[in-house]
Amino acid sequence: MNTNCEQVRSLFSDYLDGALTGHEMMDISSHLESCQACKAEFTGWRTMQHSLAMIGTAKAPQNLGLKLRLAISHEKVKSNTTWKDRLELAWANTLRPVVLRTAAGLASATIIVGGMLGMLTAVTPAAQSVMADDDLGAYTQPHYKYSAANMDAVLVDADNPVVVEALLNARGQIYDYSIVSGTLSADARHNLEQRLLVSVYEPAKVFGTPVRSRIILTFSGISVRG
Repeated sequence: MNTNCEQVRSLFSDYLDGALTGHEMMDISSHLESCQACKAEFTGWRTMQHSLAMIGTAKAPQNLGLKLRLAISHEKVKSNTTWKDRLELAWANTLRPVVLRTAAGLASATIIVGGMLGMLTAVTPAAQSVMADDDLGAYTQPHYKYSAANMDAVLVDADNPVVVEALLNARGQIYDYSIVSGTLSADARHNLEQRLLVSVYEPAKVFGTPVRSRIILTFSGISVRG
């Protein structure tokens, strides 16, 4: 292979893409007619181009537009957060675990809802705070305030209390929960979710700023209907 062959072969890609001038394409075409080695290699290039063309354009993932809009929306929300939102996020991710571990030796962070005696007295969970000292300086515990509506009792076997971990937002509202121990029927779980939804708490605070937190609720001793 001489220098001219090397030069021609280096232009095969541009030739197939139509990126050369008419004069350059004529020169290459003339060379291919007289050089079998270059012609064979060019045939390979053209076969590969045809195979790639048969594959077609890759299809975009399903709902790509929606996913992109959601991602852009989330980024806008992040960029528009206030210092209060950033403080709450920093507290939830870093400071809160440290403070709670320190507070564990000084006070109980458990709010117990217990002893609901029958349907007549089961309108509102009797929240009892078991805390030796709520004033922990920078951090204050959440407190149960009231229920926004009258709800049916959560039916729980007296011998098998149900322990629930609930997550509070900075407004003192429960936005998620998990059952730590015990079991509930489908109806009892529905009643529990409705009760948690309408329960309002004084949120936990750090240096006077409301932040997200979590509480432990215990349901036990509920009499069965009828």
